[in-house]
Amino acid sequence: MFLKKTALAVLTMSTLLVGLNAFAEQITVKMTTNKGPITLTLDGDKAPLSVSNFVEYAQAGYYDGTIFHRVIPGFMIQGGGFTSDMQQKETRSPIKNEADNGLLNTRGTIAMARTSDKDSATSQFFINVVDNKFLDNGARDFGYAVFGEVTEGMDVVDSIANVETANQGGHQNVPTQAVIIEKVEVVK
Repeated sequence: MFLKKTALAVLTMSTLLVGLNAFAEQITVKMTTNKGPITLTLDGDKAPLSVSNFVEYAQAGYYDGTIFHRVIPGFMIQGGGFTSDMQQKETRSPIKNEADNGLLNTRGTIAMARTSDKDSATSQFFINVVDNKFLDNGARDFGYAVFGEVTEGMDVVDSIANVETANQGGHQNVPTQAVIIEKVEVVK
């Protein structure tokens, strides 16, 4: 069992590392939600692991049908890990945190969500709806890795940030009407 897990981790990291050169640039992604489209520009130069990770999940169709499951006005909207019935999706292995890349958690940026373990990010991400300096590297801890920004559709992000939320199944700040990520596609 240990060998299987080790082999899987090595294979995943090898895939990510081989893909780094392909993402050492600006990548445009269109995220279609039931509230409207959001266009993102991902920074493969400054956050190659995070961009590669996000793009691989997107190209596999992983995000299609997931929801923004955590929405906090005046803070951020988080998605990429749960289905509309609040079932958590299985993920690949976590990636290394790139929060020390110089990108900051300012309004409109997209960053990798994680647990208290700094290197625990998998599929979940969040979009900052305000400047969140306390999430930057060194502010409190290692920080949260920004890997891109919203270039179109910030009005959609703001709309999502203001939906009604409630507690659901042990989770807080869950939209009462599902905010569905219908499709995430790499445009260029």
